[in-house]
Amino acid sequence: MTHLHITSWVLAFILFVLALLFYKQGNKAGKILHMVLRLDYLLILYTGGDLLMDYFTANMMLGEVLVKSFAGLWLISMLEMILIKTKKEKPTKNLWIQLAIAFVIVLALGFGRLPMGILPGA
Repeated sequence: MTHLHITSWVLAFILFVLALLFYKQGNKAGKILHMVLRLDYLLILYTGGDLLMDYFTANMMLGEVLVKSFAGLWLISMLEMILIKTKKEKPTKNLWIQLAIAFVIVLALGFGRLPMGILPGA
């Protein structure tokens, strides 16, 4: 399930960048990609929830797992808010900063600390 979760995140970032570019160009394809991205969020939430249950079942590192889960939800909400504000042509600087912070937390915990990641020795 870890690989599906990572694959869905990679797909989300590709869709996010494409939707962002199309919104900035005023192209209608941005709205379509935004909707597909929202469907991808469901896959991310499902696979993330499955991984969360694996950690709860194993009863290990629950505090860090919860922090990573909330940071992941924060990351998804920042992706969504950036696209919405870009579509409405409003400033997004503070959202980009929050996105960067959440991204660092998710990567540090997901790949560096938690044992069900794909890196050896994690």
